[in-house]
Amino acid sequence: MHVLFVCTGNICRSPTAERLALAFAEEASIRNFSASSAGTRAVVGHPIESTAADVLEGLGGDPTDFRARLFTKSIAAEVDLILTMTERHRDQVLTLAPAQFKRTFTLREAARLAGASDATTVAELAAARPRFRTREIEDVIDPMGKDSNTFHAVGNEIATLLTPAILRLATG
Repeated sequence: MHVLFVCTGNICRSPTAERLALAFAEEASIRNFSASSAGTRAVVGHPIESTAADVLEGLGGDPTDFRARLFTKSIAAEVDLILTMTERHRDQVLTLAPAQFKRTFTLREAARLAGASDATTVAELAAARPRFRTREIEDVIDPMGKDSNTFHAVGNEIATLLTPAILRLATG
């Protein structure tokens, strides 16, 4: 399974999710798992933001050699699952790659659906969407321009959401 994480600049949230997912999958000995990330308005070529890198390392991820890239339709076509940080990112992904609807969720939505439905595949996750609707906004906030406590809170939230959303689907 290849998972793509998407945020705005691809220097905070999505690289944190990418590198944590890789670390969690390795720790759980999940085979055939890969992760990458991209941004809807990426700061192309930039490394992960320094505070986000510190938070990532503290959570067990490795920020080494990361470079931001722009989300494209061709990137979307190469992955099994797209997890965005906000509903707006999800909408932007689907504007460029509408055929990926059944593979595209916000990270929070995927975690919620995985927990509510016991989905073990991306197809089961997509099938759960109409059965487990919510009116709540399912966004992970952007920490850019905020204090280090916000970066830590966002990193911890991503780490918590990854467990049900990714590990079960990656092993299913």
